[in-house]
Amino acid sequence: MLANFEALKKSAQGKGTMTIAVASAEDEHSLEALKELEEHLSVRCLLVGDRAKITRICEQISLKIDYDGIIDAQGEEDAAAKAVALCVEGRADILMKGKLQTSTLLKAVLNKETGIRQGGLMSHLAALESPAYYKLMFITDGGINPNPDASQKKAVLENAVTFLHKLGYDNPRVAALAAVETVSDKMPETSDAAELAQKNRDGEISGCYVEGPLSFDLAISRESAAIKGVDTKIAGEADIFLMPNISAGNIMSKALLYLGGAKMAGCVLGAKVPIVLTSRGATSEEKLLSFLLCLAAG
Repeated sequence: MLANFEALKKSAQGKGTMTIAVASAEDEHSLEALKELEEHLSVRCLLVGDRAKITRICEQISLKIDYDGIIDAQGEEDAAAKAVALCVEGRADILMKGKLQTSTLLKAVLNKETGIRQGGLMSHLAALESPAYYKLMFITDGGINPNPDASQKKAVLENAVTFLHKLGYDNPRVAALAAVETVSDKMPETSDAAELAQKNRDGEISGCYVEGPLSFDLAISRESAAIKGVDTKIAGEADIFLMPNISAGNIMSKALLYLGGAKMAGCVLGAKVPIVLTSRGATSEEKLLSFLLCLAAG
């Protein structure tokens, strides 16, 4: 169990040197995060983009990068393609989105001939440190798949479980969320959650413990479960919060971030390497925490 991002940082410190490729790296927040990262961990940076702009920002923030560590690119598409190529060639262990559109980076990632998709479903995983919960919360999927069906949710879940195993979790607890804890024909997500829980009991989904459908209060509060009279082993213990759709995941993450005092890190799973995928408006801290999340699982 990881209690907070400080514990995640300590986990990352035990890893060997890893290389990060940043697409369109002419982004001050990204480079500030890399500078702080290099002060504490063993990492190497390959910065892809406008060489002149990248060099200027590095000089302004006193980030030392060898000339060979900056790879010149002409525009966003070229930067995305070259950064992805570094991962294909095995020269980079982590891919990061810099100052470019998410769609541009994902187009390069998903290219059938030159991309790094592994064939399965890709999904987004957010890790949040909330002052109201005693350990890190892992929310999926709030960034890639709009309305996944039951089979796609299974893939999203398995991506998250595999990633948490790399973080040291032996048997993460999964709450398949819905608005209610009973199956309803009017809410397809409740049937999906029940199906996933059954597949977990049957051994088709392994390496974790799944319950669902569960309302969010049941997933995080033993008191709520007791009041409602719901028999659940997950109440107050959930590690992974499996969302019914992208809107729920996105809204929940941002609500915790902006109104709940939480800190967040995020990455995309299911490719050859983890992908640090944050908003272009994300702070340097969020980008740093996202680096740590990927490094800790390396």
